[in-house]
Amino acid sequence: MSDSQERNLEQYYKALYEKEQKKNEELLRDLVRAEEENAELKRKVDQVKNSILFKLIKPVRNLWARLKNGVIRIKRYGSIKGVYAKLKSKRIERAACKYHGTLSFPDEAERERQRAAVFKDHHVVSILVPLFNTPEKFLREMIESVTAQTYEGWQLCLADGSDEEHPEVGSIVKEYMEKDAAEHGGKSRIAYRKIKNQGISGNTNECFAMAEGDYYGLCDHDDVLHPSVLYYYMKEIEETDADFLYCDEATFKDGDINKMITLHFKPEFAIDNLCANNYICHFSVFKKSLSEEAGLFRPEFDGAQDHDMILRLTAGAGCIRHVPHILYYWRSHALSTAADINAKTYAIKAAKGAVASYLSSKGFRDFEIESTKAFATIFRIRYALTGKPKISIIIPSSDHCPDLRRCIDSVLTRSSYENYEILVIENNSREKETEEYYKELEEIPVVRLLRYVPDENGGGFNFSKLINFGAAKASGEVLLLLNNDTEVITRSWMEELLMFVQREDVGAVGAKLYYEDYTIQHAGIVLGMGAHRTAGHSHYGLSKDNLGYMGRLMYAQDVSAVTGACLMVSKKDFEEAGGFDESFAVALNDVDFCLKLRELGKLNVFTPFAELFHYESRSRGSDVNGEDKERSERYDREAERFREKWRTVLEAGDPYFNPNFSLDYSNYTLGNAANGSMAMVKD
Repeated sequence: MSDSQERNLEQYYKALYEKEQKKNEELLRDLVRAEEENAELKRKVDQVKNSILFKLIKPVRNLWARLKNGVIRIKRYGSIKGVYAKLKSKRIERAACKYHGTLSFPDEAERERQRAAVFKDHHVVSILVPLFNTPEKFLREMIESVTAQTYEGWQLCLADGSDEEHPEVGSIVKEYMEKDAAEHGGKSRIAYRKIKNQGISGNTNECFAMAEGDYYGLCDHDDVLHPSVLYYYMKEIEETDADFLYCDEATFKDGDINKMITLHFKPEFAIDNLCANNYICHFSVFKKSLSEEAGLFRPEFDGAQDHDMILRLTAGAGCIRHVPHILYYWRSHALSTAADINAKTYAIKAAKGAVASYLSSKGFRDFEIESTKAFATIFRIRYALTGKPKISIIIPSSDHCPDLRRCIDSVLTRSSYENYEILVIENNSREKETEEYYKELEEIPVVRLLRYVPDENGGGFNFSKLINFGAAKASGEVLLLLNNDTEVITRSWMEELLMFVQREDVGAVGAKLYYEDYTIQHAGIVLGMGAHRTAGHSHYGLSKDNLGYMGRLMYAQDVSAVTGACLMVSKKDFEEAGGFDESFAVALNDVDFCLKLRELGKLNVFTPFAELFHYESRSRGSDVNGEDKERSERYDREAERFREKWRTVLEAGDPYFNPNFSLDYSNYTLGNAANGSMAMVKD
């Protein structure tokens, strides 16, 4: 860098510093004035509250409060339509509770059909249940949910670590053993062993010692299985040779599975989700050989022993399958983790330890794991950067000078990462103000202005061509695509993205983007969502503080795609994927690119810990909604091309978005399929 460039850079940053200092001084003066005014207002409010008139108009104030809450809801969910969608979602969920309870159980005719089913391999599932002072009601309901299975190839392994004050546990089990033996030729499928209590891991390991099946299943002593769960697992095993399976689950209260508190509809296997929280949990069934490789439960992780075991099992699994129906009922009571994880604080420490052990086994070092506000065992994981590669920030731009200035200023002044360059891809600007700003940019050493000149066949605006042009000129090992109408919020935004891009298994990484009012514009993309059934943004329009479905706005997770408005990818992966498909001139090019990365075996990740504003105007019209005929027709053409190119992928459904959810809504609203009893999973 020349002396002249250094002086220019020094002067630029000095001017920025002085501007910020002046702003801070003004803010401090405003704060002092505000505190004084606040004290005076508080005095006046107290006078009003103590007046007789204030007490007399209480009914009017209550009415006003209701109206105000309505306005707040509209703001939170984006519109009256958004509020309606939320209320509809709650109504649908209440209806789903009804249909996913006992009404989903097979009737006698269906039970006989399932019992008569013949599978090419007669697998036996050893269901492992450690017992400890189990209340009679809980114990009987758990055992009866196993004996009621329509698939009869099971073994129930019970290791009883109850103390001397609870001898009835063993007596109850023996009662069921005798009954099952009488019904099955004199040999019971229930195995029981009285043991000295060794903690939940040690007791479960005793169950392993009794197991005779070629598959093992994990069940808690106070929970309930759906009568068809083993039948549907056997169907999945026969079709896919799955060696690890899990299903959706519900938490219920008051001893009645129809009184559901939470319905947890899960994604397909997603390792980043699993590291952040044990979303798989129940009902995990896995091949015996897989267990032999992974080893037994480890007592040091008691309280999170399932999380530890599932991480180890899935790491070695060849085919992991998710059965997308509620087939496990998790009882919530005073002493259960389902009721309150904070009642078992040791479980939080154990869960962090389990994740740390897994990450260490995969070669990660110096990472940090911390609880999020969503839930104590939903984690934020900070991976240590293994290097400081140069990041090339590619910003296509055409006029809109104030937007571009705001964007670049935010990158320069709010980024803690230092090794980067900014490539402004100029595309057919006409305003004098823009050219004047470009002269300013030429004085900033980290900024390069690249003028894109369409070739003879270039036609009109083509975002994909601009991105490919910038990528070809980039000198960095990492590319960061950034819209010119964004503004950085999180100082460590580049590090938060880079910690994932540096992983060999990750392709694209996207940030959490807000509109100016802090409602969510982007939090990951779902395939097939929206009227065109192409792709849509999940959690769209929700407030910044919303935790998301099952806390999903609080942790980094695997998604099918992320928006190109802020997308980081290694240059190597970008080139291997063939860059952006230039036949998608404006719409869906980012989703198409992410799917190409997925075809290469890469994961795409959304992280909520890199935050930016995206000032995409809600009022300017949309390519999708038909307000601008030309743009709408163009979107229709590109949407049709996208659906044709990715027909097989779209038909399979988004693996990270449970099929029980409606693709008409972005806020995880249950669809009609979730309200139709067990007919939805019958052959």
